[in-house]
Amino acid sequence: MPKHGKNFRKVLEGSNLQERLSIEDAVSKSLGASFAKFDETVDVAVRLGVDPKYSDQMVRGAVTLPNGLGKTVRVAVFCKGEKQAEAREAGADVVGAEDLVAKVKEGWLEFDAAVATPDVMALVGQIGRVLGPRGLMPNAKTGSVTFDVTKAVTELKAGRVDFKVDKAGVLHAPLGKVSFGPEKILGNLKALLDAVNRLKPSAAKGAYMLSMAVSTTMGPGFKVDMTQVKKFLEG
Repeated sequence: MPKHGKNFRKVLEGSNLQERLSIEDAVSKSLGASFAKFDETVDVAVRLGVDPKYSDQMVRGAVTLPNGLGKTVRVAVFCKGEKQAEAREAGADVVGAEDLVAKVKEGWLEFDAAVATPDVMALVGQIGRVLGPRGLMPNAKTGSVTFDVTKAVTELKAGRVDFKVDKAGVLHAPLGKVSFGPEKILGNLKALLDAVNRLKPSAAKGAYMLSMAVSTTMGPGFKVDMTQVKKFLEG
């Protein structure tokens, strides 16, 4: 029984997945290898030279991609008083405090991102076990715990991506849709890598970005020649 379907094997014809490519070629080949009937998401995986089990080597942040993500982001805002009207005006899809927390406790999770003002974080903490594993827990380090709900909601709607290395030191992030084309995907990738670069922990020694691969939802991953990353970021 084949490991991959015939469409997957077909797009691999003539390709060497062990070859290290320029970032531009990796993106181009990834888009060209897309075969699904839907508009696939383009993703990047970056392995960093950090050990996340140490708090001073954790890499976590957020970046607003210049070309967005190509999808509608549903935003929930946990806040009280006048901030609720501000959140609605900014375009939040659902707004509330105790009532919204109760709704989530009952199993409602129809949102893609969450924002909270600092004064309601004790409330939001009650549903931390629900939101945390799904990547929905507001966090001050990514700008989603703030009194400036207008800015937070606007950035999320525009295509802000929150990122965090996993236990193995690998960072995964979406870059947009296949239909964006190479130029927009490369623009988003540059913005992401710039943000990750700025967050390099002082405790991390040696090479910071160790390896990288670009892929689509259903397609294979194309590896990047890391010696060319600096040139890409400076270009």
